[in-house]
Amino acid sequence: MKNIIMTSLALILSACSGKQYPKNIEPVKDFDVNKYLGTWYEIARLDHRFERGLQQVSATYSMRDDGGIKVLNKGFDSKKQQWNESIGKAYFVQQADIGHLKVSFFGPFYGTYAVFDLDDQYQYAFIAGNNYDYLWLLSRTPEISSQLRSEFIELVASKGYQVNDLIWVDQSAK
Repeated sequence: MKNIIMTSLALILSACSGKQYPKNIEPVKDFDVNKYLGTWYEIARLDHRFERGLQQVSATYSMRDDGGIKVLNKGFDSKKQQWNESIGKAYFVQQADIGHLKVSFFGPFYGTYAVFDLDDQYQYAFIAGNNYDYLWLLSRTPEISSQLRSEFIELVASKGYQVNDLIWVDQSAK
């Protein structure tokens, strides 16, 4: 019983710290938060309960008064025919020029947000969570080229992600 409690405590603490990400993932250096701010469209993700069934998903980032980043996530639930919205906050784990943040939508609990690939113009970003269950491809536009799609699949497969489990988000308004 003591081992279960200690293991549970370790998992909770590592999830709250936001300091872990999968092996083979390295957050980008020379990250410029001002270029990153604004709206991003979710192109692909691995399934998880807090976005399950959502389409037309976007994330809008803006600065908070306390130096953190406000995160506004939006998505359309086609079964319920309604928009879902969630507001969170993010803070850099190390320096502000490293694309490694901790993000929270639920009080004091933080998760990892590691930007591990980003083009020079900040038009697409590959994001990892704290383990291989969390992965996103974001873009400034609701559609991407087939070349970028292929590059994403090839890169994340080489890093150990299950690319067959990717959900390609429908960004078209219905």
